[in-house]
This record gives sequence, C-alpha cells and structure tokens, in this order.
Amino acid sequence: MIVLFFVEKSQHNEILNEMGQEKDSITIELQQMALGYDSLTVENDTLTHNLEMASEQVRQLLTEVEQVKKTSYKQISRYRKEVTTLRKIMRNYIVQIDSLNKKNAALLAENNQVKKKIASVSQKNQKLSKTNEELKEKISIAAALEALNIQAVGINKKGKENHKARKIEKLKVTFTLSKNVAAKRGEKQIYIRIMDPFENLLLENEDNTFKFEDSNIQYSAVRTINYEGEALPVSIYWDNTNKPPLSKGKYIVHIFTDGNNIGETNLEIK
Repeated sequence: MIVLFFVEKSQHNEILNEMGQEKDSITIELQQMALGYDSLTVENDTLTHNLEMASEQVRQLLTEVEQVKKTSYKQISRYRKEVTTLRKIMRNYIVQIDSLNKKNAALLAENNQVKKKIASVSQKNQKLSKTNEELKEKISIAAALEALNIQAVGINKKGKENHKARKIEKLKVTFTLSKNVAAKRGEKQIYIRIMDPFENLLLENEDNTFKFEDSNIQYSAVRTINYEGEALPVSIYWDNTNKPPLSKGKYIVHIFTDGNNIGETNLEIK
C-alpha cells in the first residue's frame, strides 16, 4: 500500500506538472495574441472596432488564466478550445487586413496614376490656355486700328488755318482710320487728348472719361463714327471759343479707340 501510495502521488504530481505546463503554454499564447492585436492597424472603422473586441476577449481570457490557482483537465481543455477559436479569429482578421491593405495599395497606385494624368492634363490645359491667350493677343493686335496721316492745326473764326495763339478758336485733328478687315465693325467712339505746353489736358468737362487699359482717363473731345472695315477719313475738333486764349508752345495730341492708343501728333502754336 505504501508503494502504491507513492506511485499514485508521483503520478498526481506529474499530472499537476503537465497541467501547469499547459497553463503556462496557454498563457504565453494569449500574451502573444494580445501583442499581435496591438500591432494590427487598419484604416477601417468597422474592422478596427472588431479588432478591439477580439483583443478584449483575449485579454479577459488571459486574466482569467493568470488568476486561476488550481486547474483541472476540464478547465485546461476549455482554455485550449477558446485559445484555438481566438487564434482562428485572429488569423481571419489578419487575412482581411492583408486583403484590405493590398486593395488600398492598388487604389493608391491607381490614385497616383490618376494624379499624374490630371497633372499632365492640367499642364496641357495651361499650355493650351497660354496658346489661346497668345492667339487672342495676336488677333487683338491684328484687329487693332491705326490712325494714318495725322495732322493737327489751329483754326481761326473764319475757319481757316492759323498758328497764332490769340487768333485760334478751334484745334482741328484730322487723320485716316486704317482699313482692317479683322477689326470689329459698327459704331465706334474716337477720343482725342490734347496736352498743352505745360502738360495740362485741354478739358471740357471733368466727367468726360473713357476706358483705357485698367483705368478711366479723361479726354478733350470725342466723335462717334460708323466703321465698316474700309479706310475712313475722320476730323475731330477742340472748340476753344469762350475760353482763355491758348498758350504758345508745343501741343501733343493722342488718338484712342477700342481701348487702344492708335496714333499721336503735335502742333506748334506761336
């Protein structure tokens, strides 16, 4: 009986040792799974939530295994089954994450290609836009009118040409509007600006302005003409009647239409 007692005790100790080893093995597996879940990251809210729940299950079982003092075959068997199930769940999530990462990588590569195409199209559009702007500028230049054979003279009260300041009642500016089939046809306003020898603008009314480049500037006189693409003689007058006599010296005349300065000339008044 004594021998039998020691044999049974030895077997019992061996069984306890095996269960202890199995418990340690389960503990290590659960710790590794917990660390594995911590290392898993994915940019998907649903999958992230599921990972957190699975990780919590692993930690709860780990806590239970670590806190249990005495284990039985039944407990060890249950723990082993749960560990196997949790490991399968973890493998399933790893497969999902790997698949999702591959899809994301493919989408990223596709997105990069799309960005390159967009950049290429944008660059082409910029070149095309620049070409269109250059073409518009060329068309604008081609359509610009020109004042030819410009003359400016003083006129006395008899309507004859005169260059003496005290006898001049009007300044007459004549020119020929150039022929241009590319120019816009129809009604046009022709403006003149006359600067006296002291660089003062001869001005009838301060509100007399027109658009030039990015500003509104004042003019001395204006005439409305009807342009049909052919050369057109034009005369515009500055009426100095009932105004102080003109000063002696050099006067400069600028001519404008369609927002362009189309010519200039000068005259000397004695």
